[in-house]
Amino acid sequence: MAIVNSIFTWYMKKRVHQIELFMKYPHDVQEEWFQKLISSAADTEWGMKYEYRSILSPKQFKQRVPIQNYDTLKPYIERMLKGEQNILWPSEIKWFAKSSGTTSDRSKFIPVSEESLQECHFKGGKDLLSIFCNNRPDNQILTGKGLVLGGSHQINQLNEDSFYGDLSAVLIKNLPMWAEYYRTPNISIALMDNYEEKMEKMAEATIKENVTNIAGVPTWTIVLAKKVLEMTGKQNLLEVWPNLELYIHGAVNFKPYREQFRELIPSSEMYYLETYNASEGFFGIQDEVNSDELLLMLDYGIYYEFLPIEQLEDENPDTLSLDQVQLNKNYAIIISTNGGLWRYMIGDTIQFTSLSPYRIKITGRTKHFINAFGEEVIIDNAEQAICKACTETGAVFKDYTACPIYFKGEEVGGHEWIIEFDQQPNDFEKFVDILDQTLREVNSDYDAKRFKDMALRRPKVHNAPYNTFYNWLKSKGKLGGQHKVPRLANERTYVDEILPMMK
Repeated sequence: MAIVNSIFTWYMKKRVHQIELFMKYPHDVQEEWFQKLISSAADTEWGMKYEYRSILSPKQFKQRVPIQNYDTLKPYIERMLKGEQNILWPSEIKWFAKSSGTTSDRSKFIPVSEESLQECHFKGGKDLLSIFCNNRPDNQILTGKGLVLGGSHQINQLNEDSFYGDLSAVLIKNLPMWAEYYRTPNISIALMDNYEEKMEKMAEATIKENVTNIAGVPTWTIVLAKKVLEMTGKQNLLEVWPNLELYIHGAVNFKPYREQFRELIPSSEMYYLETYNASEGFFGIQDEVNSDELLLMLDYGIYYEFLPIEQLEDENPDTLSLDQVQLNKNYAIIISTNGGLWRYMIGDTIQFTSLSPYRIKITGRTKHFINAFGEEVIIDNAEQAICKACTETGAVFKDYTACPIYFKGEEVGGHEWIIEFDQQPNDFEKFVDILDQTLREVNSDYDAKRFKDMALRRPKVHNAPYNTFYNWLKSKGKLGGQHKVPRLANERTYVDEILPMMK
């Protein structure tokens, strides 16, 4: 196995030179992909509708094709689900990644073409290993197995030609045989729907394996880790898996979970690698050891545009291409892909932290913010505040959500939080004060509204009983890696649903 590992590491490092190429010539690479995507789809129904054959530049493309979201593409996708082809993309599409984004009841079915599987998702998977091997040349990950926390949906058959499931389920079903050999547990457990039973079975199946790497959402990885420790009676994961050296994570901000992982894996040598992979595409990889910025991957069959957040509600918003973006400004991401998504707003907001090469950090969601009083609090603000409050009061949080408290009579507005802790703060009122104060420090609009409690009062924070969010997700049939607690909402739906469950 050590020889295989050495060959694999050498092969993976070769790809690093190609990554360096798009880092050096980012605009050329994006222009090349733009032309390739447009010419590929020229004879599709969509391509003919917007006369792709006569589109010569991104400027013409922006003028001709409106910005899309799932609702505008849904009629086309529904026909594709029934087996119609050559609608949005020329090659046969028979796989669909089922995504709910948050806990909304409406499911999205994102088309996954063979090109997006190979040139985007699988390429991203290989690249994260290439980057890891380059940064840690003495690694031994292929001397053991990778523990993959798969999604919560098995592959389902819509008709003779169409299948859907969580993105992870679609990827696992399409993995080459050699990759399957290095993965644990077996597919029947990895794709189980019942998450309570699944955690039990995963723990049982992997305890005896030589696990060298883990990939999964932090929240569910912690649940699994606790189950493993409970079953084995061990103190930490290194006592169960002594060769564990890599954890690949994504989907939520890792910073609030870092302390828990240090306790679960007490090793300064443990390598943490963040990815930005969604049903719609694979967008970013943490390429530097000492930085949590994500390198924007530019040669995955995706053409990027960026919409300044202040233009979100504009009737004719003006998107920017890669060469027009600025540092530390909030943008919504618009993508055109080799899966047939055209000028599609994925719902995430990012900031550029570097322009050479292009590195980003995820700041939130276009719909997940609180702006009931002009305070414009985004997830990035909330997570900075909650992390600082935890650090200064010895707390470890598990999950949270927040929403506005609207003006009522003479009362000013405010924010209402529900926070569930793994470890309680040593002073709850101090926790609330630090949360509030940090929000004031990182968000000048919030600070202005908090001035003398004129528009916003001190936050109202509920200390939720253990498993509150787990029980809420379960009640909605939303347990699983794809389903996340919405951190912020500009209305009260989530909080008003959860509060009665806490009594």
